[in-house]
Amino acid sequence: MTSDIRQTLGHRADVAPHRSGGDDSPGLRPSILDPLFAPARGLPGVGPKIAPLIEKLLGSEERPARVADLLFHLPQSGVARPLCGSIRDAPTGEPVTLGVTVVAHRPPMLGKRAFRVLVEDGTGDISLVFFGMPRGRIEKMLPVGSHRYVSGRIDLWDGTRQMVHPSRILDEAGLASLPAVEPIYGATEGLTSRVISKIVHGALDRLPVLPEWQDASYLARNRCPPFAEALRIEHRPEEAPPPPSEGQPPPASPARKRLAYDELLASQLALALVRARQRRKAGRVNAGDGHLKARVEAALPFALTGAQARAVEEIRADMASERRMLRLLQGDVGSGKTAVALLAMASAVEAGRQAALMAPTEILARQHFERLVPLAGAMRLRLLTGRDRAAERRATLADLAAGGIDIVVGTHALFQEAVAFRDLGLAVVDEQHRFGVHQRLALGAKGEAVDILVMTATPIPRTLALTFFGDMDVSVLDEKPAGRQPIKTITVPVERVDEVVEGLHRALAAGDRVYWICPLVAESEYVDLAAAAERFEDLKKHFGDGVGLIHGKMPGPEKDAAMEAFAAGRTRVLVSTTVVEVGVDVPEATIMVIEHAERFGLAQLHQLRGRVGRGSKASSCLLLYRGPLGQVAKARLEMMRASEDGFRIAEEDLRLRGEGEVLGTRQSGMAAFRLARLESDGDLLEAARNDARLIVERDPRLSSERGRALRVLLYLFEREAAIRLIEAG
Repeated sequence: MTSDIRQTLGHRADVAPHRSGGDDSPGLRPSILDPLFAPARGLPGVGPKIAPLIEKLLGSEERPARVADLLFHLPQSGVARPLCGSIRDAPTGEPVTLGVTVVAHRPPMLGKRAFRVLVEDGTGDISLVFFGMPRGRIEKMLPVGSHRYVSGRIDLWDGTRQMVHPSRILDEAGLASLPAVEPIYGATEGLTSRVISKIVHGALDRLPVLPEWQDASYLARNRCPPFAEALRIEHRPEEAPPPPSEGQPPPASPARKRLAYDELLASQLALALVRARQRRKAGRVNAGDGHLKARVEAALPFALTGAQARAVEEIRADMASERRMLRLLQGDVGSGKTAVALLAMASAVEAGRQAALMAPTEILARQHFERLVPLAGAMRLRLLTGRDRAAERRATLADLAAGGIDIVVGTHALFQEAVAFRDLGLAVVDEQHRFGVHQRLALGAKGEAVDILVMTATPIPRTLALTFFGDMDVSVLDEKPAGRQPIKTITVPVERVDEVVEGLHRALAAGDRVYWICPLVAESEYVDLAAAAERFEDLKKHFGDGVGLIHGKMPGPEKDAAMEAFAAGRTRVLVSTTVVEVGVDVPEATIMVIEHAERFGLAQLHQLRGRVGRGSKASSCLLLYRGPLGQVAKARLEMMRASEDGFRIAEEDLRLRGEGEVLGTRQSGMAAFRLARLESDGDLLEAARNDARLIVERDPRLSSERGRALRVLLYLFEREAAIRLIEAG
């Protein structure tokens, strides 16, 4: 069951869809899809030199590139190459195609590198310029006196018009076969867009006639072509797309929208089938009379915000029902998720059951435990991590199995096979994006009808929440507790770093503590970024032993010791990589310095900034950047100065970078869609989610004519594990 759901969701690196062998064998996949799942190496034009490049571009360690991968590798844009009437009328700086006569060859003179070919028509002449191309090849392509059609961009050089390395040189027959619009593909070194286009044409010839899985009225209303025809239209455009308006992607064609909707529907249908499977399982009442909840609430040093109170009621309503809870608690930095989680766990203990809180790191697990102990009252709490001493661990496991522990807080150690509960009622998973879905479910499988609450401090745009957490109900904490200080955010060029250090002297004299974030642990010969180790040594010259260092390569005990020294005030400047990004809480820290801030994503900058402003003193965040800034980096830093609203920042991050970056493999293990663009297809996602839920309600086993076609869709987009959930009953 766990692996089924892991493969069904399929968008995280740690829950990757099944790629080869076993379940991906032709015997389990509809045979109609076999041509699309065949290796791309078998396509015309993919010889021994091209095949490795195709694998580099579209393959993976798990499986080779397939025909479908090429077909889903849509052009990024298209270039129209209109045949201009004359050289005189051809615009400069734009792609054009001209009919010309070759007049003369001008080989490079001594000390020159360019081979020039003079061409003309009745209105003027231009030079075709070639660098490093063999003379014989040029003379063969452009014999003197021949008529040729050349495509490229005309530029001015030293007052004369020239075309450097024409992209096409054609005779009459070649011109007849030239497409009106040349598709431009994302490529890789040694593999050009034009070569990809030729190979894709061979892939298009392999397209089978597939059953129609979309609703007929939807297709008619949106003028959508059939799936195969939509792919052909996108790969063989008849006209170039209109240029995008300022800051907006170009409008999508009906064919592009059709393909995006197909992929989104496959994703949402898989999630809906997972959700239906979870809902079919019998639940248990997991909330008591509220007496422990009331005690915890009275012990809190602050009154619950309206958002917290609303979330607690939503969670208790789930836990009081006989339907299993599967809920995402989403809150901005400092919005009070831990208090909500404790109130939820108290509800489970009231009902005579146990609760578990799993955090991604030992630092966070220990911090959660220390926060909860003074609030828990009579509830029995215990900490369980992978570094507990053997005797201590044995005692904890025995007490857990015997019911001597009400709430256990821990790391990945909690879902190990040796950990057994007497009666686990609620599993809380902190920082959901650090765990795989299978890990969350493995913890939930340690009891009967366990309710699951997952939490994230990374505000997620609504479209991404629907995409990656669509099997869950969502509670949002969009208010901050009273007393949280605003954070002044300042951008500073890195050339003024000495002024920043001088300012820290004054701040430390006033009793403040400082985070200094660096992107790398050691210098890279390719990227000019300040290393944490080097910055640590530099700051020690100014502040002596009051400077600490923490980074991802340190052993766990050393990380804990460095963090504890900073929290206790034994060190007052902590140089760190982004390991302090989430959850670490030192109220005395009032200054956050982020070096090379232009290299960070918006959400990450916001998370780092949230490590300060947690006490009663005013706080500052200094964004050190190296100019000149690109357009996206500039917009990112301006947004940080303009807003502390994590949800607004997350939406802007999605607009600036797309879902593949916001939740991409480099940051959180989630992979981008191949056909859909969530930054512009949010309306399609809503429709796909509603359609998927309606499908599952009306045809839960996908046995109708449309249901059988939808099974093909799920296999096509590698959500076939959802079908196994149906067959499992």
